[in-house]
Amino acid sequence: MRILAGLVVCATLLFSQSETLVIDALDFKADDNKGISTFTGNVKVRMGEDKLNADKVDVYFENDKNSKNKVATKYEATGNADFEVISKDKHYVGKGDKIVYNPKKEEYTILGNGFVHEKNDDRKVYGDNIYINQLTGEAKVKGSENKPVKFIINVERGDKN
Repeated sequence: MRILAGLVVCATLLFSQSETLVIDALDFKADDNKGISTFTGNVKVRMGEDKLNADKVDVYFENDKNSKNKVATKYEATGNADFEVISKDKHYVGKGDKIVYNPKKEEYTILGNGFVHEKNDDRKVYGDNIYINQLTGEAKVKGSENKPVKFIINVERGDKN
C-alpha cells in the first residue's frame, strides 16, 4: 500500500507543470525517509512530448513549504540514459552516462560521454559535462584533456559560381 501511495505521489507531483507524467518501469521502490523514489528496468518517463529513458531513474522529492505536498526536486537517470526535450523554440535529443534534470530550474546536466543534438539548427555537441537551461537557453560544455569538446554545425557558404 505504501508503494502504491508513493507511486501516486510521484505520478502526480514529479513535475511542477500541469501535464500528465507517465513512468513505465519493471520495478519501483520508495524510501519516504530519504525522499527518494527509484524506478529500475527499462524506465521510460514521458510528460507531454518530453521523454527520458534509462535503466534506472531516481526521483528526489521534498515537501512543499506552502502546500505540504511532495514536489520533485531532481531526477537522475543512469544506464543507457537518453532524452528528448521539445520546448517552444528548441528540440533537443541527447544521451550520456548520467542525466540529471532539475524541474524547478528546467536544467539538464549530462555527465560522462555526453551528446546533445539541437535539431532545429542541426547543431551537435559532445563533451564530458553538458549543461542546458531550458528557461534561459544557456548551454555550457566541458571536455577533458583526452576528450575535448566537439561542436558540429552546418555552415552555409556563398554561391561558388
